[in-house]
Amino acid sequence: MKAVIIEDEVPAQINLRRALERGCGDVEVIAIFDSVRSSVRWFSEGHAVPDVIFMDVELSDGMCFDIFDQVEISAPVIITTAYDNYALKAFRVHSIDYLLKPVDPDELRSAIDRCRAAARRPMDIEALREILVGGEPTYRPRFIMRLGDRIIIVRSEDVAYFYSEDKSTFLVTNEGKRYVMDMSLDAVSDEVDPRRFFRISRNCTVSINSIGDISKHLSNRLKVSLNPPAGFDVFVSRSRTSDFLDWISGK
Repeated sequence: MKAVIIEDEVPAQINLRRALERGCGDVEVIAIFDSVRSSVRWFSEGHAVPDVIFMDVELSDGMCFDIFDQVEISAPVIITTAYDNYALKAFRVHSIDYLLKPVDPDELRSAIDRCRAAARRPMDIEALREILVGGEPTYRPRFIMRLGDRIIIVRSEDVAYFYSEDKSTFLVTNEGKRYVMDMSLDAVSDEVDPRRFFRISRNCTVSINSIGDISKHLSNRLKVSLNPPAGFDVFVSRSRTSDFLDWISGK
């Protein structure tokens, strides 16, 4: 059984490939792509149709359904996503299988078995587009960090704050653990739930649960103490003060 992986996060690529090698020995990964453009190019070159395609929802240069707008794909598709929300229930209703990241080995084997049992049919691209574009916005439920050969999973509700320093982005948990991220603070801030997180300055995005005392400082700037302590002074940007006060009051 030949598989193609379309996924823009390298750790997720590695995790899925290893899971297939360890738990689905007869599945051979013949290609891995990280973008709409590279995927379309490969399928346009007339390669043999794979038996299954594992595809993330959001790629480095667009959404996964952008691929189907440009090339015809008849292989079964298994969506891999980090977004665990109500919309996922609609995938299988439309015969679109899915796996939550990080991929569970048992769920992976079950998805492969369903793929083998199903007759090959074209993807219902309009159903997929409606599921992904319609409805409420979704936010990242967890973050994955690599520490050597280890993969660390941190749920969004366990994050106290994010900050940038010396061109690196850090995640700090409610327990005070700190991890270096492979995402920019801009990217992180775009993917978290704005009801829970607020970007108070150019280099810091905080969780509502991490905020301790708030005091007025020089020139009426707001100084925020965080839990766990940040180890550096945390100020709310003047341009964000009004929005910040609305946010902490739940407006």
